[in-house]
Amino acid sequence: MDGSDQAVFWAVVFARFLLPLFIPKFPLPGILACFLADAVDQSVFQSFTRLSLIGYQGYDKALDIFYLCIALLTTYRNWVSYPALQIGTLLFYFRIVGVLSFEITDWRPLLVWFPNTFEYFFIFYELLRSRWIPSRRSARFYAVSAAVIWIGIKIPQEYWIHVAQLDLTDVLKTAVMRAPLEAPWGQVIALRPFAFLGIVAAAIAIVGALLLAVRRVAGPPQHALTLAARELPEEIDEARERDRAIAEGWRLFDMRLAEKIVLVAFVTVIFAEVLPGVNAAPTQLVGGTALIVTLNTFLRLRSARAGRSLESAVMSFILLALTNLGVVFVADGILRRFGQGSLNVPATLFFLLLLTLIVTLYDRWRPVFDFRFRG
Repeated sequence: MDGSDQAVFWAVVFARFLLPLFIPKFPLPGILACFLADAVDQSVFQSFTRLSLIGYQGYDKALDIFYLCIALLTTYRNWVSYPALQIGTLLFYFRIVGVLSFEITDWRPLLVWFPNTFEYFFIFYELLRSRWIPSRRSARFYAVSAAVIWIGIKIPQEYWIHVAQLDLTDVLKTAVMRAPLEAPWGQVIALRPFAFLGIVAAAIAIVGALLLAVRRVAGPPQHALTLAARELPEEIDEARERDRAIAEGWRLFDMRLAEKIVLVAFVTVIFAEVLPGVNAAPTQLVGGTALIVTLNTFLRLRSARAGRSLESAVMSFILLALTNLGVVFVADGILRRFGQGSLNVPATLFFLLLLTLIVTLYDRWRPVFDFRFRG
């Protein structure tokens, strides 16, 4: 990989890790930006690098799971419809079971059987929220919407991508633009500008048709266009209020701890399957994840009960990351002391930051969910 290839590669990877962080405050624009980055990254690599795309599918699914994980945690922060949140959570975990199974078996039909319906359901909900009031919709409304997305959109799309192994941009380039697959897009557009404008017009028409369909289902808009997330409820919008809720309602060993361990373990094992140099067995990853998440939860409870509130999410992340870094150094020292080898430092640090981000956001926003639906 030469210097220019490295620059393009790391620019794409950085974008795919940065864009999901906008989802909590700008859910619809954020998820659409992630969706677009996911759609074009392979074409960018093909057009501007000489990188081998062998194994690309695994990386792509792992990065998808990362931004979908942020989207799931965003539902705890923002969503006001309990049925929609239940359906969305079920769709998310259903998908990551499929992705993990695919990474272990490399059998593509699993991605069709476990389609990524959660992503489109998230977009649907946020599109609805942009002009309508989601809490006024019934559980049946959301269930039917999820079923339509699942059967009518996602299963055909997953088959197209993962079984037929077709890429939309490649098909557009060869079948519509009538250009060689290896031709750069800039050159193709310059040679056939009217065909490209036709593609753009068709895309706009499809988006317009979808918006009309949503309006037909949802009825007349109920408020002005709203893309930013609404403010948190006044009773739970400050760190000290969330700490009070944690101190009074959380226990060390409860369903919240179990959910955090499952969520982080799934994401960690999926990334471990595609990252080079990770030799730990899934059982070891799950065990290490469970240990660190449990320790983090213990420290979070102690902090909440002591009233040591920290308003900044960035500072919360940094402090927890430093704590987890200390845990890793201790574990590495113990392994060396007893002749059990040592940790893979780059991979360990990556997983540590991933774990810390998920735990920080979960502990910050799960109290909001508890307040809305159980408080």
